[in-house]
Amino acid sequence: METVSQNQENVGFFSRGRCWFKALWEKLVFKIVETARNARSLGKEDPRRVIHSVKVGFAIALVSLIYYFDPIYDGLRVSAMWAVMTVVVVFEFSVGSTLGKCVNRGIATVVGGGLGVAAHRLASCFGNDIVEPTMLAASVFLFAATVTFVRFIPQMKARFDYGLQIFILTFSLISVSGYLNDEVLDMALTRLSTVMLGASASLAICILIFPVWAGEDLHNLVADNIEKLGNYLEGFGDEYCKTLEDGNVKDNKALLEKYKSVVNSKGIEESLVNFAKWEPRHGKFRYRHPWGQYQKIGGLTRECSYRLDTLNGYLKSEINAPSEIREKIQEFCQSMSFESSHALKNLALSIRKMTISHVADSHIVIAKTTADNLKNLLKTNSWQQTDLVEIIPVVTVASLLIEVVSCTAKIAECVHELASLARFKSNSEDDASNSEQKNTERILRSPSIEGSHGVIITVE
Repeated sequence: METVSQNQENVGFFSRGRCWFKALWEKLVFKIVETARNARSLGKEDPRRVIHSVKVGFAIALVSLIYYFDPIYDGLRVSAMWAVMTVVVVFEFSVGSTLGKCVNRGIATVVGGGLGVAAHRLASCFGNDIVEPTMLAASVFLFAATVTFVRFIPQMKARFDYGLQIFILTFSLISVSGYLNDEVLDMALTRLSTVMLGASASLAICILIFPVWAGEDLHNLVADNIEKLGNYLEGFGDEYCKTLEDGNVKDNKALLEKYKSVVNSKGIEESLVNFAKWEPRHGKFRYRHPWGQYQKIGGLTRECSYRLDTLNGYLKSEINAPSEIREKIQEFCQSMSFESSHALKNLALSIRKMTISHVADSHIVIAKTTADNLKNLLKTNSWQQTDLVEIIPVVTVASLLIEVVSCTAKIAECVHELASLARFKSNSEDDASNSEQKNTERILRSPSIEGSHGVIITVE
């Protein structure tokens, strides 16, 4: 009986072990498959990521050939690793970021190495085993502390933070290493040559093989963000009217996603602006392109998206306003929403094609007129016998849409300023349309206070 029970225990132990290993293997296979799927989706989302990975690998492999050529390696020796390290740290996704890091590293290496050699020469003049290391330590402390403080300056941190770090590193290594090595100048020159070699290889491959321009990404990002706001407002008009009619809460996650990314785009825009300022003339973008203007447009776009975020909250809330109030407000809200939407879409198209277009201005005029009529309606005494609690959500939405119209007008003004600074081309079709209507009146229908008649607006 004891033998039988032992055999059963052994069988149970091996069975549990086999199940454990099987579960572990299945979990490992699942993780591998999931990682492969994530990698595939990441590559499909932006194929340039795959190309960038290949470019970095090719650059490192190319610079690593230094170790296989004896004449070059004999002159560089251990410093040859700095060429590989330079490629690893300066090769970025876009041309602007790579060029900025290369310039920062090159200047920092020259200045830091030069000052490090000078500090070593000055300290060695005393020839004292106590004074020389003391002076070197003091110089390292002084320069490291000063440059670290300079890094807190916003303008310096935005464009030269990497260079300031490399300056501290190079100065410290050259000055301190020279205390035990009299060939400090040769060491500094060797390190500079390897850094230049790695930076040159990185720039050549980054620019010549499928370049990614930060300026172009910034240009497209700003246009896409404006278009997302226009798409949201276009859908908001219908959704809000449906909510007013039946008072039900709508599931509008699709609408939420259209502007949610705009709210969180500030960091990306700031980075792209800094990188774009390093880039030379390319494609449609001239030298000294007004990249800072894109940042202004992005700020106004986010300001508008904050209003839309609040609007989206009221779209989800229960609205139980009286029917007569809903009917008065509905047409105004729908008109402002649609006209602002068309204006934003036309502005996005103007930026994307880099053309001057005044189509958006006519939509903004209608939206402003509607907003003024709505303000006059809200100032009337027709609300005295109405429960304020019931009309607060409706009136709040109306006032938010009025602010959206104001934001749209500011965005249009900034876009026109960008078109002037960047010398956008004139849109021939738009110019022809404007010339035909120059001496005529355009009758644009906008809701009046009574809600049944339109107003005549002359657009010059």
